[in-house]
Amino acid sequence: MNRFREEIEEEEIGPEPELKASPKRPKTAEEKMDSNSFISKLFNDGLVSKEAATDALPYLCFLALLGMIYIANSHFAVKNVRRIDKLNKEVKELRWEYKSLKADLMFKSKLTEVAKKVDTLGIKELIEPPKKIIVKSDEY
Repeated sequence: MNRFREEIEEEEIGPEPELKASPKRPKTAEEKMDSNSFISKLFNDGLVSKEAATDALPYLCFLALLGMIYIANSHFAVKNVRRIDKLNKEVKELRWEYKSLKADLMFKSKLTEVAKKVDTLGIKELIEPPKKIIVKSDEY
């Protein structure tokens, strides 16, 4: 907003002195690897001490175990869902087979169909109604 004032202040103060970079010695391979490693920075800079890390190790192992149990449980659940779907398909197919066999049996047990099958054996259908046999009690 007040750009004219900024220009005036810069003229009064003068140019900023240039800073010279101090010469640095080249890093060794270990220092480069050490400085790049997050874990080494974490332990060397003092954010987490080695004692605190070893004290937290059982807790971390417990969390890892819980993670593995969680993953195994999800695999087991997926396997069960697949098995249930497979069994449902099998039940559907068996139900269809049962209904078709039942319909076929009902068709084959009709009087006309039975008569056709036993005709080859020489058995004929009755034309006259069956006779009732009456036995008197004194005759027997």
